[in-house]
This record gives sequence, structure tokens and C-alpha cells, in this order.
Amino acid sequence: MPRAAPLPARADRLTIVLAPWCPHCVPLSVKNGRRLAKRLGVPLRLLDIDRPAQERVADRLVKAHGDYSPDYLIPQVFLEWTDGRVQPLLTGFSERVARTSQAWRDLLASDWLRAVRRENRQ
Repeated sequence: MPRAAPLPARADRLTIVLAPWCPHCVPLSVKNGRRLAKRLGVPLRLLDIDRPAQERVADRLVKAHGDYSPDYLIPQVFLEWTDGRVQPLLTGFSERVARTSQAWRDLLASDWLRAVRRENRQ
């Protein structure tokens, strides 16, 4: 009997590493993260670095796939795929909030997002 071709990977979950006191994170990245997750048709997971259990998960994720340093920048946004890949999408800036806001606008208007949405609908 022939084997079925493996299904292509699909976007599975959007994760944002954040802190509630960070103006780049709340409300900016939470609002835009919800918008992005909805467009991708995936759940949104928020990892608060001020909560020890969530911080441990966030630290592992950022160390393995993000922009890691002992005092790393937040927010960091990751797209997780059904094949196990984790794709870093955005890291906040230490400069003005407007710079992180522009990064979100660029991501939400990107050709990459349109392509992923097409793939997820197939």
C-alpha cells in the first residue's frame, strides 16, 4: 500500500514573551498579537516574564529561538509550526514605543503574512 504524502506544516500557535509593565508589550503587542493570531487562525499564548513558571518557559524559548541575552529585550514574538519549528517574528526595541509599533505594522502588512495565511487555508 503506498504511503500518504506528509501534510505540509501549518502555523500552530503564536507566542509573545512579555511583561505587563512594558509599554512595548501592553497594550501594543497584546493587541497586535491578537490581531496576528486571528489572521493566522491560531491561538495566542502570552508568557509573562514576571511569573516564575512562565518565565522559565519564556527563557527556554528565547534562548533556543530568539534574541537572547541575560537581560533580553521584550516583547519577543514567535510562530510555532505543526512540524515543531519555531520562527521568531519580532523583537521589541529599546528605543521609543513608536519603533516597536512600526515593526508590528510592517509585520501585519507583510507579504510573508499573506503567504502563510494562504498556506493555512489550503
